[in-house]
Amino acid sequence: MRQIGAAELRRLCEGAQAPLLLDVREPWEAQLASIRLDGVAARLLPMGELAGRLDELDPLQPVVVYCHHGMRSLQVVAFLQRQGFESVYNLAGGIDAWSLEVDASVPRY
Repeated sequence: MRQIGAAELRRLCEGAQAPLLLDVREPWEAQLASIRLDGVAARLLPMGELAGRLDELDPLQPVVVYCHHGMRSLQVVAFLQRQGFESVYNLAGGIDAWSLEVDASVPRY
């Protein structure tokens, strides 16, 4: 399974080809805390809705999937790989790791 750490994701997003940040948490969770980076595309697509909305994603675009602690997103990465997505990664530790390692202004919950 492809994983990326929070600090590595930050460096990747500062580059010329930033990935899509795919948040697979529930809307109420996204209201509490989200990763927001200037110039980086982000989308909220709850895990339970993914199969029915798969056509909203470009299988050729690099994607980093995240959730609260990285467990749901790990499942989504496996699902996307089975659907033909080649450049898809899990944010190890989820948004909680992002808050601890990169941006302390992102609330922990």
